Formats: sequence, C-alpha cells, structure tokens
Amino acid sequence: MVCSEALLTIDLGAIRRNWQRLQDRIGPNCVCAAVAKANAYGLGIERVAPALYEQGCRFFFVATVNEGVNLRRLLSVDATIFVLDGLRPGFESYCLEYQLQPVLFSRAQLERWHQAQSHLAEPAPCAIKFDSGMGRLGFSQSELQALLDEPELLQAVQPLWFISHLACADEVAHPLNQQQLQVFEAALSQVKQLLPNIKSTLANSSGVFLGQEWHFDLVRPGAALYGVNPVPGKTSPVESVVSLRLPVVQIREVEAGGTVGYGAEHQLQRASRLAVVLGGYADGIHRAVGGSGGAGRGWLSGIEVPVVGRVSMDTTVFDITAVPEDKLPPEGEAYIELLGEHQGVDDVAVAAGTIGYEILTSLGDRYERSYTDWGTDWDTDCGKD
Repeated sequence: MVCSEALLTIDLGAIRRNWQRLQDRIGPNCVCAAVAKANAYGLGIERVAPALYEQGCRFFFVATVNEGVNLRRLLSVDATIFVLDGLRPGFESYCLEYQLQPVLFSRAQLERWHQAQSHLAEPAPCAIKFDSGMGRLGFSQSELQALLDEPELLQAVQPLWFISHLACADEVAHPLNQQQLQVFEAALSQVKQLLPNIKSTLANSSGVFLGQEWHFDLVRPGAALYGVNPVPGKTSPVESVVSLRLPVVQIREVEAGGTVGYGAEHQLQRASRLAVVLGGYADGIHRAVGGSGGAGRGWLSGIEVPVVGRVSMDTTVFDITAVPEDKLPPEGEAYIELLGEHQGVDDVAVAAGTIGYEILTSLGDRYERSYTDWGTDWDTDCGKD
C-alpha cells in the first residue's frame, strides 16, 4: 500500500457527470463510450471504470490486451471492451477468453484473428481501423480497397465496427476535420455495401463538439471525462476532476542574493520566504514549470505563490513571501495546492508547455489516490492491512 503525504483526490462524481453531459449532448441515436487506457489516464481504473459503468456506460476503450484483461475483471460481460492498439501474435486467445474486441488494422491481423476462432460457431466480435488522415494506425485507402476487392476475408471475420481517429479535432477550423469526415464517410459507404450492419465511430473528446456529422453510432471521449477541456480557448464544458495538495516540509528565510536549486539558476532579488514541498518530477511535476522562464505556480492559504528554481526529483520550492505570517498554517499542516480550485490540469499544462493529457498520466505512483463520489468519501486508510 502506498502511504502518501500528498493529497491527490479524484472526484468520481465529476467523472460520472462529465460522461452524462457528453451522452446527453450526442442524442439518442449515438452512444457515449469511455476511453480508459493508461490506468484511466492515471486516475485509477479500479475505481473509475466501475463508476462509469454504474452511470450507464457500456463501451470502453483501452490500448493493450493486458489493459483489456485487467478491465474485464472489473466489468460485467455486457460491457464491450475494445483494444485500440491491435492484435500482436500470440494474444488472440486472451481476446477470446476475456471477450475483448481487437481493433484490427492490417491484413495479417485479420488473418490471425480468423484463424484463432476457426473452432467457433460464429465469428468473434472485432473492429477494423481505417486511416482517414491521422497518419498513424489503420488501413490506408488502398489497403482497404484491396480487402473490398477480394471480400472473402472480411466476410469471414465479419467486423462489427469501422473506426477512425481525428487528428485536429481540438482545432475547430482546421480543414483536416472536414477532410477526414468526407474520407471516412466515403470509405464507410463502401464497407457497408459488403457489411451492411457494421457500426462506425470517429469522434474523440474534441470531436464530440465538432457537430453531429462527426458522431456516427458512437463517440469515444477520454480526456474530457477526466477534466481536460475539449474546446481549447473556450469555457470548458466539463468539470475538473483532480485536486492535488503537496505538503510543505520546510519553510526557510533566505536573504537577497541567495540562490535556489540545482545549477543556482534562480537568484533571489529580495529577502524571501521559501516553502519546500514533497513532490518533484518523479511525481509528475514537470521540470519545465521551474527554472529560468518557468511559469509554475501554486496556492497557499488562497494566495498565488510561484515555483522558484529547478524542480528536483522529490521536491519543489515555492516563493511564499506574499503570504502574510498570520495566514501561514502551523508547521506540519501547510499544503500548497497544485491542482484544484484555482487551477486545473489545462492551466498546469500551459505552464509546462504540454497538454492536459500528459499532466494527468504523469501523476506519480507515489501519490495515494483518494476518491470521492457524490459526496461520499472513499479514502483509503493509510497504513492499515
């Protein structure tokens, strides 16, 4: 058991409500799935997935077969679990045993999946992925056409889903969004001539907000469920999910001219009060928020305090000079808020020069995740058997 002095809290109620908001937005002819790969974006699949299932979600996406096996152990068989990163040789039996739907994107994968289920009375469910312009995984247009020209393999495998992925959905005006939609629709029309009952999905978190044309039969948000704004530059339509408070382990008075951290990169221009907190780059506090030009900040007693010096592996230093002495919590009770009421994952991402996805998935294993759900605490008791 992890026994952490930092306070990392995940609001399962907010995750539920975010999923419901997205489901309500897409209308009755489309269903909202949940992408739960990378341990539910670092927030804890064991708590997140059952909460989403209880809310009504029945379609889940993971990256790997191993993630799929772990998720199946948490969910009833009526939950559909897709494995996005394909089917490597030797993993077919796990997909069959744990009722996982592999997302296939090569002829070799289709052939192996067909061979693996030769003993079954009917084809096991799967999906095929088409590259509509992402330039990553998927059948190219020519590869898909080759399959359609010799349809025996597709007819034998009988994929249930036709999938693609948007590259620029978070940039509403980007011309690739419309281009991918047109390419996807054209390919889907061809596939439906062979497999008329196949269903389709294109939209990720930001894709949900491009419009109903992008929704098809299913949308598959990930980051938006966990509090990342799917419409950058606009007010977020989803709730913040994560809060993080780091314990202050030392408060130091340092004279003007003193330096802070590795490389003596930061020199104090005035006499300052500094707070050293437990939490560094090993815990997901990116080095880019500190050092020269760093824009990292936190809050102590409701007052903004900047990161000073380079972020270390285990500690980060904040300048708390602006906090009046009468607002300093007693020793051992002081925490600096890094995520929460005053700034969310997108704000921290801007300071680190990255994206909210990376902030969430970087939250370290040394934090003990504490959960709340609809006002009920699900805290893990530290140090108990």
